[in-house]
Amino acid sequence: MTKPNDLLPEGLEDRLPLEAARITAAMRACLDVLGAHGYDRVRPPLLEFEASLAGRMAGVTVGEGSSMFRFVDPASLRTLALRSDMTPQVGRIAATSLASAPRPLRLAYCGDTVVIKASQLDPARERLQLGAELIGADSVAAASEAVMLAIEALKAAGLTGISVDFTLPDLVDTLAAKALPLGADQIAAVRRELDTKDAGGLKAAGGAAYLPLLYATGPFETALAALREVDAGGALKSRLDGLAAIAAHIGDAARITLDPTERHGFEYQSWFGFTLYADGLRRAAGRGGTYRIAGSEEPATGFTLYLDRLAEVAPQPEAARMVYLPAGHDRAAAARLRAEGWRTLAQLAEGEDPATLGCGYLLQGSEPAPI
Repeated sequence: MTKPNDLLPEGLEDRLPLEAARITAAMRACLDVLGAHGYDRVRPPLLEFEASLAGRMAGVTVGEGSSMFRFVDPASLRTLALRSDMTPQVGRIAATSLASAPRPLRLAYCGDTVVIKASQLDPARERLQLGAELIGADSVAAASEAVMLAIEALKAAGLTGISVDFTLPDLVDTLAAKALPLGADQIAAVRRELDTKDAGGLKAAGGAAYLPLLYATGPFETALAALREVDAGGALKSRLDGLAAIAAHIGDAARITLDPTERHGFEYQSWFGFTLYADGLRRAAGRGGTYRIAGSEEPATGFTLYLDRLAEVAPQPEAARMVYLPAGHDRAAAARLRAEGWRTLAQLAEGEDPATLGCGYLLQGSEPAPI
């Protein structure tokens, strides 16, 4: 019987064996892909000084409004925070412990993150975050590598129907500087109305010249052509040429779309961002793009995958065969079976039913026999 104290806080849940197995299999598959491409794994701590976490990435707030759980460290009397995103931690590692390492620096990571409050669309407050960061480069070549690596990782995890949606996070800033001038007080409002796709609100905010951007969305080739027509004075030419080169690198590995004004989830990206989707997933499988590490201002490119979400549609891994080990069994034979990939379950008491415990085999002598 469930007691009141057994209930979990809102947005948190247990992962039972079948789901945990899917998450673990997806994690291993993705990390194997990153490792095979030369990305070395780092493991930053779950807790850090809040100012350090917030100081390494734009868009991470401190104090009121922060998404991080905070409390005072009794040892240092400074404010600590539970990480809500691992990317700033990797940035700190690159800027400090690995500052003298050769560039470009390729790092991978995987760990739990927690937020104080989640959205209605995604109520989970704890997420298992996995990603890769290519530090020291935010070029077209770096962006192409990051997108293809993310696609390959998703496919290795068993996802199908992969699609990638490109965006240009600094689009408004770039156009407002000269091609389509805006006052400093107008930029935030124009960004907001573009993000909500509100034509009326965009006009009211003084962004009538930005209306064509609302329609430069959809399948990549069509949307790119529409966006090139908006490119007054060539202000976006290099970025659009870059998008075309990245898309050419992806080829038919994934479906590509373009939504140049999308900014949700791209608070700290610079010229390029992308969102990953897959068949069966209600929400994004991951996000990535180019950015600069606050403090060192070093350029970087990377992506994050949300493993908990992937497990919703990832295939259930095939369970290894389970063999029951009766009391007094041949321990050397059992060790050999485990080395060969079997799972073993040792008898603890009289009257146990091997089949009920999930065993399909019984160790007889030195060999397993079907039950």
